[in-house]
Amino acid sequence: MKARLLLVEDDADLARGLEFNLRQDGYEVTALREGGRALAEARAGRFDLVLLDLSLPDGDGLEVLKRLRAERVPVPVICLTARAQETDVVMGLRQGADDYVTKPFGLSELRARIEAVLRRAAPKGPAPAQRLELPGGIVVDLDARTVSRAGRPEELTPTEVDLFRYFWARRGEALERAAILRDLWGVGPHDATRTLDNHVARLRRKIEADPAAPRLLVTVHGIGYRMEGSGPATRS
Repeated sequence: MKARLLLVEDDADLARGLEFNLRQDGYEVTALREGGRALAEARAGRFDLVLLDLSLPDGDGLEVLKRLRAERVPVPVICLTARAQETDVVMGLRQGADDYVTKPFGLSELRARIEAVLRRAAPKGPAPAQRLELPGGIVVDLDARTVSRAGRPEELTPTEVDLFRYFWARRGEALERAAILRDLWGVGPHDATRTLDNHVARLRRKIEADPAAPRLLVTVHGIGYRMEGSGPATRS
């Protein structure tokens, strides 16, 4: 059974086209224009994914995203934005977006992003408890999806958890950007490089003692990234 999508889009023509095509793909689609109604619908827990325009007639889509994350509504969010500036992209990711697509975009690209986000959000089988001690007294609790510094927890987004698990399982390996994008986002290297780099930057701010000089999740110039060494201690 295909997923249930909440499409929040201000442009009526674009919304109609997306709704038609996504229904043709087998998705259940509810289309709205207003952020207030979208927030209420998303809170109700009826949807598997929200496609969120950042420019809405009753306010900023980023505020809707911020409220969803503050209230810990677990639904994944892909931002649809005409804002190509790096600062706007980073702001969306900082507020907890799982991905973003910049307008104008191709339908095939959007489909790939939707499939990748839904795949990452799908329920997984039980895994061993993982509570990891990192350099600098930082503790990552993958079950609770938190990072603690000096005993104060900070939440990890689902995408950050998946990204950490991906690197952790392959620590010591130099991982190519193209492989990471393919495995986690289901897209090619030219489609989402900034998405990957911004998520890595966010993850570093949480797991590195000094994010400006990372020692755990390092850049391999001309290739991609590597999580160093055999890894820190694991506690149950």
